Amino acid sequence: MLKCLKIVFFLLLVTSAAQAQKIGFVDSEYILNKHPDYKIVQEELKKQATAWKKEAQNLEKEIKEMYNALKAEEVLLTEDMYKERMEAIRQKEKAASNYNTRVFGINGEYYQKQDELMKPLQSKIFDAIDRVSKRNGIAIMFDKAADLSMIYTDPIHDYSDFVIDELGIDESSVNKEKEAQETENTTEENK
Repeated sequence: MLKCLKIVFFLLLVTSAAQAQKIGFVDSEYILNKHPDYKIVQEELKKQATAWKKEAQNLEKEIKEMYNALKAEEVLLTEDMYKERMEAIRQKEKAASNYNTRVFGINGEYYQKQDELMKPLQSKIFDAIDRVSKRNGIAIMFDKAADLSMIYTDPIHDYSDFVIDELGIDESSVNKEKEAQETENTTEENK
C-alpha cells in the first residue's frame, strides 16, 4: 500500500511539473513584416539585386552580339579566325556563368548581402522574443513561420504582438505606411 501511494504521489508530482511549463509561439514572418527596418532592408537588397541583374543581362547581351557578329562575318573568316572568335565567345560565356554563380549562387554575394543586412534585425527580434519569453514564463517558444508543423494553434498562445510591442513598433504607423505605399502604387499604375 505504501509503495502504491509513493507511485501515485510521484505521478502527481511529475504531472504538475509538466503542466507548469508554458508553451507559446510567434510568427517571425509577421513580426518582420511589421518592423519598419525590414522594408528598408528589402529596398536596399532589391536595389543591389537589380544592379547585379543588370550586369548579368549586359554580359548576356554582349555574348549575343558576339554571336550575331560572328554569324554575319562567318563566310569572310578563315578557319583560324572563326575558332578564335568562338573561343572568345566561350570565354565570355564562362565569365558570365562565373559571374552568375559568384553573385546568385548558393553562397553568392546576394545571399551574403541579405545575411549582412538581416542579421542586426534578426538579432533585435530574437532579443525581444527572449525578453517576452522570460517575462511571461514561457519554457518553449515555437516559430510558426519556420518549418514547424502546427496543425492547430490557439491564438491565446501567440506572442507575436508582445514581441512587436517589445520592439517598440507602433501599429498605427505601420498601417499608415502600408496605406501610403498602396496609394503610391495605385498612382504609379494610373500613370
